Amino acid sequence: MIELKNEKTAIPIVLFAGILWSFGPLVVRYMDNPNLVPWQYIFGRGLTIFIILNLYLYFDEGINFYKNYKKIGRSGIIGGFGLGIAMISFIYSITNTTAAITLLCLAAMPFFTAILAYLFLKEKISVNVWVSIFLATVGIIIMALGNTEKNSLIGFLFGLTSSIGFSVFSVSLRWRKETPKFTTVAIAGLFCFIFATLVILITKQTFFSTSYNSSMFSLHGIIVCLGLIFYSIGSKVIPAAELTLLSLTEIIGGIFWVWLPLFGINEIPSTNTIVGGFFLFLSIIYYSLIMRWNKRHIALN
Repeated sequence: MIELKNEKTAIPIVLFAGILWSFGPLVVRYMDNPNLVPWQYIFGRGLTIFIILNLYLYFDEGINFYKNYKKIGRSGIIGGFGLGIAMISFIYSITNTTAAITLLCLAAMPFFTAILAYLFLKEKISVNVWVSIFLATVGIIIMALGNTEKNSLIGFLFGLTSSIGFSVFSVSLRWRKETPKFTTVAIAGLFCFIFATLVILITKQTFFSTSYNSSMFSLHGIIVCLGLIFYSIGSKVIPAAELTLLSLTEIIGGIFWVWLPLFGINEIPSTNTIVGGFFLFLSIIYYSLIMRWNKRHIALN
């Protein structure tokens, strides 16, 4: 693993990670009817994530990288399961509602993480953090009120499920900090691959969609892995406040790419999404400032 000690060098790396992730929704929008082949998508993306992360670990740590799996423990299994659920929920969310709704639901992850950490790890939540959670809740409610159509509401609920799944993963890392982070993510990819395989076999579907769709599934998996690697490299030397704000490039970029006429999607966020998103971003900025005052640091690795 590349070790960075200069925050000025790490900032563009984390920004680049967020920008990479932001192209995920655009890739999904370019797929041919992804709502008809969700399990093929989960199968392809999960397999890609598992293979790429293990290759990365091999080149980073050598032949003994497999020993990381012996250190997984209960926290790693739970974290991998939570992240796997998040990955599965993502495709059902973004194919049933707008990319903006899905991404803004994911932006609420820090607050779900705070609540789960309070419930299961007994981590205290300050009054200021509760204020942030309240603002985020207002934003989520406003977005929910704007999703009156049946499919759109389903997409919104899956978006929240995906956000909660990522939060379970985050809490599992806090529970047992020595758990190998990349290996846990690889476990999540393996979980998606195995679960999708079982569903495809039981429902007697084909394992692969068109060659075009299959390449899109793999491309999305590559984007996720590369973003995670860059994010991990830069996260060690960046305070939580800056890191949280920098990671917003994924949300902002993802909404922008599917709206930009140049890419031909032209997905314009609704008024409720814009208003709810404003409250959500306000809560994140407020939360980030609190973390800066507390001088806390976070890292993926």
